[in-house]
Amino acid sequence: MNRKLVTAKKLKIGIAAAFMIFGSTSAFAQQQVSLQEAIKQALQNKAEAKKAALQIKKAEYKIAEARAGALPQINITSGLTYNPVIQESLLEFGGERIIAKLGQPWQTTTTAQVQQAIFDQRVFTGLKAAKSTREFYVLNAQLTNEQLIENVATAYYQVFVQEENLETVNQSYANTEKVRNVIKSLVDNGLAKKIDLDRTNVQLTNIGSNKQTLINSVELSKNSLKFYMGIPIETDIVLEEKSIEPKPELLASNVDLNNRSEVKVLQKNRELLVYNKKATEAYLYPTVNLVANYGWGATGAKFPLTNGLQNGVLWSDFSAIGLNINIPIFTGGATKSKIAQAQIDIDDLDLDIENTELQLSLDHKNAITNMENSLINIESMKNNVGLAEKVQKDTQANYQYGLATLTEVLDTENALTQAKQNYANALLDYKQAEIKLIKAKGELNTLQNP
Repeated sequence: MNRKLVTAKKLKIGIAAAFMIFGSTSAFAQQQVSLQEAIKQALQNKAEAKKAALQIKKAEYKIAEARAGALPQINITSGLTYNPVIQESLLEFGGERIIAKLGQPWQTTTTAQVQQAIFDQRVFTGLKAAKSTREFYVLNAQLTNEQLIENVATAYYQVFVQEENLETVNQSYANTEKVRNVIKSLVDNGLAKKIDLDRTNVQLTNIGSNKQTLINSVELSKNSLKFYMGIPIETDIVLEEKSIEPKPELLASNVDLNNRSEVKVLQKNRELLVYNKKATEAYLYPTVNLVANYGWGATGAKFPLTNGLQNGVLWSDFSAIGLNINIPIFTGGATKSKIAQAQIDIDDLDLDIENTELQLSLDHKNAITNMENSLINIESMKNNVGLAEKVQKDTQANYQYGLATLTEVLDTENALTQAKQNYANALLDYKQAEIKLIKAKGELNTLQNP
């Protein structure tokens, strides 16, 4: 018997140890996430951010490619030719006609050529455009990062508010459960009606259903956040506990639309289109290139690579240095048409810039309006929660003294839950308005800092 007790005791200790191990593993598997950490991981992990970084790297190679046009171009060509049939020609010398073969069966040549652009407007314009292309991709990467920050911040506070709503429902469930237990005790002692107990159980079931819905909503919101963070969906995350504090001071500052990444990207794109037009105009300019070559070759009746002059194969070298000047005179109007098309692209983008600035100005105005309304709504909902709490406590006290009905108790509990959820939703509306306003001011990067 004692042995069984010892065995049972060891089994309990083993089970407890196992729970401790699994509990510890679960705790370590959780990842506590602040807004700044969520943004950091998104910028490190998301494909959009990585692709934007690759475009910047690609632009570096474009600069190197454009720079190559201004550097000497060196190439070596080599060839070996066998002529099985050599063309004959009729020649006249001093009144006599001679039939002679022009060439030899074998011919080989190896030539090295160096070409240096002395003046080529297209090369110089291309180099400037390549540098602007890199700047364009840097700005585009910044815009991509801002879009990621906005998505992460919105998803983060969506989870935050959903968890606040879940906590509210949990409190309501606990309060209603206490009321149900008291009524059950009264019913068991014949001091209350069973219908009151049934009504309370119905209320508890409804709250439980709402609770399950919110649990699912929290899970879905977390999945969205994890997606924007670029981390595996199965990762268990816990939000860092922080309260939402309104910042009315954000309304006081002005905005400079030229600081918006959207405008900067369009302006840099316009700069690229101007370079494209200049590159097209460069086809009207002359080009000057210095060309130098040096070669070594042989001709003869036998295979030249293994024979010399004694076997009828002549080896000799040759060289030439020249200056090539190309002056375009008439292209049938093709270049002029291309220049006109390039100008239309610039004019079209100017309209996009103008429209974007108007849209951004509207977004800023709307963001301020939404922010002001959200601040008013938060204060109203906060006061409403305080009033609902007072009514709920007074009603519960009156019920204990028989001065209030069960229906009134349940109604006040529902009203308190609804008031708290309305307050949480008002906070979410505020944070969304705040994010929009920060974006309208071109300051989304400030969300990366605590």
